[in-house]
Amino acid sequence: MTANKYSILLPTYNERENLPIIIWLIVKYMQEANIDYEVIVIDDGSPDGTLDVAKELQKIYGENRILLRPRAAKLGLGTAYIHGIEHANGNFIIIMDADLSHHPKFIPQFIALQQSGKYDVVSGTRYQGDGGVYGWDFKRKLISRGANFLSQLLLRPNASDLTGSFRLYKKDVLKELISRCKSKGYVFQMEMIVRARQLNYTVGEVPISFVDRVYGQSKLGGSEIVQFAKNLLYLFATT
Repeated sequence: MTANKYSILLPTYNERENLPIIIWLIVKYMQEANIDYEVIVIDDGSPDGTLDVAKELQKIYGENRILLRPRAAKLGLGTAYIHGIEHANGNFIIIMDADLSHHPKFIPQFIALQQSGKYDVVSGTRYQGDGGVYGWDFKRKLISRGANFLSQLLLRPNASDLTGSFRLYKKDVLKELISRCKSKGYVFQMEMIVRARQLNYTVGEVPISFVDRVYGQSKLGGSEIVQFAKNLLYLFATT
């Protein structure tokens, strides 16, 4: 039986302050848990020099641990994952944000749950157990809760957190799900879970604490919310 390897995909855009911290935390928790891993940094042409920082981190931690797979411009989250999967050596893929909103200390918990339940997907949830959100104002919490509630009502996905993006997938499962997803942006993560349910993939959940980004600007705006509503209705009509 071959040992498992975990490829962590980190799509980045203007994350030069956050990248050294998130990489250090990933290395720390993966080493402590004795887990074989690699981090694939997919930078979409950040003008702030994120890629230069990533090159320095690669010198520190080694090219076998930090892989740089940049792209010329912002081309969307779904295509970033496809790009990352093409370069991934692991049989499992972990996707997370590079802005410190997802803490790497939860990764060993994801892996332990996946192994115990043989899940196809393990998703971090802010809405179960001791999961939660920190640093958001009331409006952001209301939008997130409202989006999640509407999604649950219309789609019945058997998962408590549809819009989160901290997840562990079997590599072949992730490829299959991405090939079937039509959505872009904020709603992409939601469609992934809905398609997983459609295809009878098993989904486990680990409660996580989500912390609002420390440095830089949030990428969620009014246009994303309108897009989310449109896509939610599309998924309701087609699933």
